[in-house]
Formats: sequence, structure tokens, C-alpha cells
Amino acid sequence: MLFFDLDLAQILAIGIALVVGITFHEFSHAFLADQLGDRRPRALGRVSLNPARHIDPVGALVFLMAGFGWGRPVPVNVYALRPGPIGMALVASGGPIANVLVAIVGAALFRVLDSGGGTGFVMDLTAGVVFYNLLLAVFNLLPIPPLDGYNVALAFLPPKAAFTVQRYAQYGIILILLLVFLPGSPLRVVFGWLRDLTGVLIGA
Repeated sequence: MLFFDLDLAQILAIGIALVVGITFHEFSHAFLADQLGDRRPRALGRVSLNPARHIDPVGALVFLMAGFGWGRPVPVNVYALRPGPIGMALVASGGPIANVLVAIVGAALFRVLDSGGGTGFVMDLTAGVVFYNLLLAVFNLLPIPPLDGYNVALAFLPPKAAFTVQRYAQYGIILILLLVFLPGSPLRVVFGWLRDLTGVLIGA
């Protein structure tokens, strides 16, 4: 769907922007888990800014075609984290926070390039970095499993309520698909707001 009416340079810019966003998102999960005591992500080579460590080819393709997708999830052992469930909330929130920071840096870079006569491809790439990082941040903050917002919310639920919610986690992907593809989905409105916000940030 995103490919329609786009030339090759624009498609390439979108692809690079997604690689940047997913790489920083998953790296942040791995880095925070490592800092909070879980050494498994480092042992698996996930504390790295090498995109090959984090990109899921299917997830990236779906993102290009449907406007949502995923990277390779970072395996995290909540029992190894300090301080337990709250540590998991910190690790989960790290990805969206990293995407917001990348979007802000991208917006600043866009303004510098715009004032200095940047080329069309570079400008499209930089604007794409801003938009898709905002999209990754907001989408992943939805409190639906397996998204980051779910793990953040789970850490603050009473144990009994958390156990009940976890029983239905397997159905989360169905809800996500409905939200993405359902006609009139509120996510479409949110995506439109993010395009407007991107315009504000880059001064377009």
C-alpha cells in the first residue's frame, strides 16, 4: 500500500528509514536489559547497532506494505532484571523512547539540510526517519501483547490481574491485525496525526 505512487528513490528512503528505526529500537531493549542485569542479549549479540542483528525480513516487508511491522524481538529474562517487573517496564519503554529521540535528531538534521540545499533523496530519507520513528514509538506503546506497551502496563498490574491478562496474550496479534486493517480504524487517524506532527517537526 505504501508503494503506490512512489518512485524507486522514495521506496529506498522508506526502507533505510525503517532499518534505522528498528535497529535503534531493538538495540535499546538489548542495551537496557544488559545494564539491568540480564546478560543474555549481549551473549546473543543483540547489544549492537548492526542492523543485521535486529531486522526481521518478514516484519520489515509487512511494515513497508501495511504500515506496521516488527524487528527480531530481544529475548529478555525478567527474573534476571533489577528490579524485577519494573526493570521489564524500563526495558520495554526503551525502544519507543529511542525512536522518539531518533525522530528528534532526524528533524533537526532535516532543518539543517533544508537550509543548506539538501538533495531530494536525502530529504525524503531524513523525513522518513522522523515519521517512521514516531510511528514505531506510538505503535509499540499500545498496551497489546506482544507490543512494548503491554509489557510496560503488565509491570504495574497487581499479580492476580497480571496473571489474568497474560492468559489472553496469545490473542493480542489478532487484535493488532484488526486495528490495522479494520476500515475506519482509530490507528489510521493516529497515523494521520503523526504525518502532521512530522511536518511540524521538520518545518514542512
